[in-house]
Amino acid sequence: MERQNTRDRLLQVGLRRIHSMGYASTGVKEILDEAAVPKGSFYHFFPSKEAFATEVLELYARGENERAQKILGEGKGAPLKRLRRYFEELIAVYGPAAAINGCMMGNLSLEMADHSDSLQSLLHESFFSWQTGVARVLQEAIDRGDLAKSNKPHELASFLLNSYEGALLRSKADRSSKPLENFLHFAFNVLLKG
Repeated sequence: MERQNTRDRLLQVGLRRIHSMGYASTGVKEILDEAAVPKGSFYHFFPSKEAFATEVLELYARGENERAQKILGEGKGAPLKRLRRYFEELIAVYGPAAAINGCMMGNLSLEMADHSDSLQSLLHESFFSWQTGVARVLQEAIDRGDLAKSNKPHELASFLLNSYEGALLRSKADRSSKPLENFLHFAFNVLLKG
């Protein structure tokens, strides 16, 4: 059990550090120091820092899938209301007022997608999975008559996620919540208005 606890502790510290500081600024030594784990333990569990980051990203994606399932899949209310609530929660958790702002998938895409095939592949899969979850809710809205049948849920989900990620990035650059407020307004009061 101690072995699993050590591995889990390293992943949790890595998740927090890579999310807040990025891949390049997160050193193995700092992870080990914060986790209070001897140096040899890291390479016992992970063959490289890149392999470690891949597992950290998988951990992050699982957590985000659980959040989406809880609000979008199991939540109560009309599909577009659940979708808005979902994005509002993401903004509260990752927006400029959050302890760690920014989406780790977006941040790693900017930093690592051109440099690591394994991380790029996992980022691609994670974004597609996220898009599929949002597309399901949009399809539900179409089936209920809340959106026109001419809408293509996967393309619309892709546009919404790309817009959210762009607004999140811009909010970091501006140190302002205004880009995210604009995203919510145009997404739900213009684009998805029935």
